[in-house]
Amino acid sequence: MVAHDIHIIGGGLAGSEAAWQLAEAGYRVRLSEMRGGGDMTPAHQGDTLAEMVCSNSFRSDDGDSNAVGLLHREMRSLGSIIMREADVTKVPAGSALAVDRDLFSGGVTKALSEHPNITIVRERIDTLPAEGLTIVATGPLTAAGLAASIGAATGKDALAFFDAIAPIVYRDSIDMDVAWMASRWDKVGPIGDGKDYINCPMDNEQYHAFVQGLVDGEKTDFKDWEKDTPYFEGCMPIEVMAERGPETLRFGPMKGVGLDNPRTGRWPYAVVQLRQDNALGTLWNMVGFQTKLKHGAQVELFRTIPGLEKAEFARLGGLHRNSFIRSPELLDGQLRLKSAPHIRFAGQITGCEGYVESAAIGLVAARFAIAELGGRALPPPPPETALGALLGHITGGADASSYQPMNVNFGLFPPLTEDVRKKDRKLGYTQRAGAKLAEWMKQADGVVA
Repeated sequence: MVAHDIHIIGGGLAGSEAAWQLAEAGYRVRLSEMRGGGDMTPAHQGDTLAEMVCSNSFRSDDGDSNAVGLLHREMRSLGSIIMREADVTKVPAGSALAVDRDLFSGGVTKALSEHPNITIVRERIDTLPAEGLTIVATGPLTAAGLAASIGAATGKDALAFFDAIAPIVYRDSIDMDVAWMASRWDKVGPIGDGKDYINCPMDNEQYHAFVQGLVDGEKTDFKDWEKDTPYFEGCMPIEVMAERGPETLRFGPMKGVGLDNPRTGRWPYAVVQLRQDNALGTLWNMVGFQTKLKHGAQVELFRTIPGLEKAEFARLGGLHRNSFIRSPELLDGQLRLKSAPHIRFAGQITGCEGYVESAAIGLVAARFAIAELGGRALPPPPPETALGALLGHITGGADASSYQPMNVNFGLFPPLTEDVRKKDRKLGYTQRAGAKLAEWMKQADGVVA
């Protein structure tokens, strides 16, 4: 057994971030990851650390007026490996931060593999350790044995929901005589030129035929234990949205607002957008097209989309079950399991939603562990910060009985006390957060410096 100061179980974004933070602070980390050791999840494709599954996007990178952009900024200030590699491997995506997934996960894997304080062990952990500081960051696809062990330790059944994966199309199979390049409202991001998305237009007749095809298409069969599992609203399969009404998609992922078709000079009735998925620009992700349609039905239906009649797919959509614990009831304010305080939880298994949020909670869990290992007390990040607002929601701000996965958003922040005009509120939140985070970093006196 390799000597270590702390054991991290799970090499996703949260576990990778936690391992990096602890190793950089001088502590020896054992990082257990089952992929590469003979096991695989229903959603992952490889064995690299921090693999991104259902999207290549970290969403908005606007740190002045967007909550997730603010979270990016706070994580960068705390030396996040996830944000460092995201910045190195980013691809054009308007005002969003999107990455080349292979380069991103490869960069994180290389950084952690080469760190002298990190030992990566390809192994499946089936039971929670009885002793020793531990961070469980196994994500929403926790293996059955460990999930059962967590259930036994918490005395609570894990909640679960379905998460769907969007298809990826080869760029050279898209008909650009029909489709065109543009960002909504021609908005220019930090990289790119305001033409960062491929747009496939639909008229009224094409749109409604497509919606009917989604409703009628053959779907993935559920196992008995899956039938009562709810969907997470933030990653809803497109056919489930279609079932809510024929116009639902036109006000969701297929809205044509702000996209001038250069061939007509008008907004299309509906549109399918594709976002660059790799640095070479050869792969493009169908935005918002998470689906549980069977693969044959996907190919048949998606080739009715104007511009995608000859589309070739690098990956088709899929469906997997996600699980998370009832964190507001089970965890304390430092992410420790109340019934076994040597164990912390981090990432999506806590009920945060999104790649950035998952990594952020891994970062916070690691900072708490660093303080504990050093015999010091570290207060939680202030609730006025993105880190503190997200942490507060997970560890007590949410109603445990109706707890659902949550992205970071300004609704989790304490209201601004001063009288701020509505149009200035977002900037007010982010400016206040910056000041509060700076105070926290000074207060920590070396723990987070």
